[in-house]
Amino acid sequence: MPGPPNGVAAGLAPQRGRRVPADERGSATLEWALVAGLLTLLFLTVLQIGFALHIRATLIDAAGEGARAAGLDGAVEADGLLRTEALISAAVSPQYAEDIRVDRGDAIVTVTVRAPLPLIGLLGFPEGVEVAAHAPVE
Repeated sequence: MPGPPNGVAAGLAPQRGRRVPADERGSATLEWALVAGLLTLLFLTVLQIGFALHIRATLIDAAGEGARAAGLDGAVEADGLLRTEALISAAVSPQYAEDIRVDRGDAIVTVTVRAPLPLIGLLGFPEGVEVAAHAPVE
């Protein structure tokens, strides 16, 4: 009578499928390193897109506040410029408040902000984002 299959006598379940050749040992570690690198890159990309959207929303809000400030009765263009610059400097960075234009007409005030588009942290394309906000003149 033949003996039990390999591994059964030692209390191990018999292996099904192919055996891993010696030259493929450690391949799971390498595969995980490659996948982990790609997942990290994907995660950082999503974070950076979120940061760029945050910058854009902050600029839009600051431009709107500056337009409302410049549109108040007795206010001048400089009031809107200073308000917009203060909000952007406090919320993000003073380098994002370097290019602000305020146009006050008879019925409407327009504040335009041009700022860098952040690609890696706060660094990015100069004048990559341009937002404008309008408010009525009181």
